[in-house]
Amino acid sequence: MTESTSAALQLHDARPFFDKALAHGVQHGIIDAARLAAIQADGPKGIVQIARYFGSEFLRPELEKARDRMVNLISLYLLETTGGDLHEAAVSLRDHSLLSRSKGGSDMLKRLIALPEHSNFALAGHAGAETLQLAQWSLRSHADYRAELARRSQITQAMDAALWLAGQHGLEQDALEEAGADAEAVIRAGLLWQALAPQAHEWPHAVALEKRVTALRKKKTPSSASVVLPPGLPDDLRDAVQAHCASVQADLARLLDGATVLRALLRPTGAFRARYFLQDDPLAEVDDYLRRPDDHEEGEPPRPASKTWIRATQGNEDEHSLLTLFLCLAVGMPKKTLLTEKTAASLVRKLRKSGLQPALATDFIRSHAPGAHQDGYCALWSSFVQESQATLCSDRDYQLHDALALLRRECHVAG
Repeated sequence: MTESTSAALQLHDARPFFDKALAHGVQHGIIDAARLAAIQADGPKGIVQIARYFGSEFLRPELEKARDRMVNLISLYLLETTGGDLHEAAVSLRDHSLLSRSKGGSDMLKRLIALPEHSNFALAGHAGAETLQLAQWSLRSHADYRAELARRSQITQAMDAALWLAGQHGLEQDALEEAGADAEAVIRAGLLWQALAPQAHEWPHAVALEKRVTALRKKKTPSSASVVLPPGLPDDLRDAVQAHCASVQADLARLLDGATVLRALLRPTGAFRARYFLQDDPLAEVDDYLRRPDDHEEGEPPRPASKTWIRATQGNEDEHSLLTLFLCLAVGMPKKTLLTEKTAASLVRKLRKSGLQPALATDFIRSHAPGAHQDGYCALWSSFVQESQATLCSDRDYQLHDALALLRRECHVAG
């Protein structure tokens, strides 16, 4: 090895930051003998306290782990408060007790743990026990701490933004918790509803959203609805809301496109609805169903289901069963409304080998389904194909994980 190459190599100093700061302070005269003696006296006290907090101070393994925790807590605090400056860290050790630096690191982690781990309101306040989490985080690196702090801070900002948007429409936090709403879905729904109905004062349910979109579609002039940040939005929440504006604008264009089958797009189990939090209003849905015009001509009774339809469905006419049936038809497999895991995997393999033929299912619906429901079933099938075809046909999903997960979610697949 040449001298120049050797000079270019530097040894990696793997010591904890506390050790580096202490050595730096002693070496540069920042920490004198008296202060060093005080630090050495405080160390065992802190180790015993930490061992007692997390387990037992009478077991050597617990004491050794407590020492590691104490060193790490001090290192976390010094790194966070000094930005990794060894001189400032040494001054901090000189001017403050060792136990205070350890407590400072512990308080940092407690504040971190208090932040939400998930953006689902039903999970807020249900994190694991503080002591257990503190035991884990007291041994993690400063880089891990910063990454987790950034993640949880982003979640907190999203939840605060969601609460602010919901509050503008009289929707309380209790309702979001009871419904298990995700903060991101609340933000997207708030932005979408503001673009569609800027004067609305109540949070939308599916029927209200559908009626509003239908009304805008009927206008002779194109709608000027656009997604913008709500007026009065606090500055510290702008980033959390701005992050969703572009995707909501794209979804808004789909909603207002007259070529899109609206009822299929808004079906409860569809991918579109999963992105938006809408209130449940069973009475509005029942009223809308009763007021919905029949699909047949006035005075002409709707055509009943054929015997073929009755045999194929076996009375199972929920969305999951019907989509299972339609998919079997489109792949050329025997008609079923329930698949085993093995059959579902075979269906995907056959689909990727021979292709999907959606028209086979559509023709079956038009030929055999009850006349009053044919349009709805066709819309349901068309929406499923549009949202799922890319995943089902993907040649990157070698193990079929994504495709089977989709079938479990949208169809009937027995475990």
